Parts: sequence; structure tokens; C-alpha cells
Amino acid sequence: MKIAGSFLKIQNQVEKINNLNNCVDYIHYDIMDGKFVENKTDLQTIFENTKNVTKAKDVHLMVNDIKKYIDEIKILKPNIITFHKEATNSPEEIIDYLHKLNIKAGLAINPNTDLNLIKNYLNIIDLILVMSVNPGKGGQSFIDITDKVKELKNIKIQNNYSYLIEVDGGINDQTIKKVNMADIVVVGSYITDSNDYQKQVEKLKGEKNE
Repeated sequence: MKIAGSFLKIQNQVEKINNLNNCVDYIHYDIMDGKFVENKTDLQTIFENTKNVTKAKDVHLMVNDIKKYIDEIKILKPNIITFHKEATNSPEEIIDYLHKLNIKAGLAINPNTDLNLIKNYLNIIDLILVMSVNPGKGGQSFIDITDKVKELKNIKIQNNYSYLIEVDGGINDQTIKKVNMADIVVVGSYITDSNDYQKQVEKLKGEKNE
């Protein structure tokens, strides 16, 4: 399991972002438009404060105008851009757009979204992001989406699909045990609220298989 470190709560603290970069497998960018979710991201500040990021960039778009944000974000040279099924009626179009840019395409679903709404895209997507909190704010409590992760894992195996399964929200050294079938977990507060990022990451990697 890989750890994607979210800097949502430290986004104006460059030294802490650099520290996070040194400890995790991916750096997770939370990009919000103030419409799909309440909060809004200042992209120029994000670009400036993450200039020293060297790890793979995992971008999570919580926006309505998906293509507009893809065009702005691609300057980061992201490895993955994930958008929400709830924000578009044309996921295939967005997936194709990302693939033409040589960017892996991720599809996100909120905790209460039915998996049946995304099953038609599982053969063309690179990553499925299952939200274990409602999107838009850091520091929320974990919502148990274990059954969704298990079902996605079974579908992947049965159909020989290649998508990665990512879980985002409320992950700590206890809740990570509930989602140990995931390939990637997004972790923010559990790491960034501490004084020793490396120690927290080591705790996560030690607990995930117990």
C-alpha cells in the first residue's frame, strides 16, 4: 500500500510541504472550486508552495468545470488527475481527454454514491478514489466504506481490470486497517498535525496489514 500525503492543512507552509514530500509515496493535491464544495483553492499559491515537490503528483479535483481545471493543473505535470462522477454526466469524455494528455485518469465517488453508477467505466479508468469522508474539508472522521473497497477489489480480480483503488478521508493508524485492500490511501491530518511526519508514516505502514 502506498501513502499519498495531503497538504490541505499545511498548504501555506512550504517547509512542512517539503517535509511531507520526503516521507510519502505521492503528494496529494486537493483542488476545490467553491462550487462543487464550499472551499476554494488558490491555484497560484499552490503552484508556488509546491515547487520543490519531487514525488508523484496525485491531483483530486473537487470542481464542476473539470476540463478548465485540468488545463490549469497540467502545468504541474501530474501523474494522476481524479475527478468526481457526481460532477459530470460524461466521464468517458474526461477520461479520454486526460489520456490524450498522457495523464492517468481517476474517478472519485462520494461515500454515499452507488458503485453501479461507475461500473461502466471500470475498464477504461486508471484509478478509483473512494471517499471515506464528504469532500471539501480536512480533519473529518472516517466513514466506513469497507464494503465498497472489497467490491471494487473483487470486480478488478474477476474482470482482470488494472485500476488502482484509492481511499481518501479520516485515515489514521486504526482506520487504515479497514481499507487494507486499497492500493493507495490519502492521509493528511494524521501526518501533518504531528511533529514527526516520518514516524507517523512508519506507523501507518506498520499497521496496514494487521
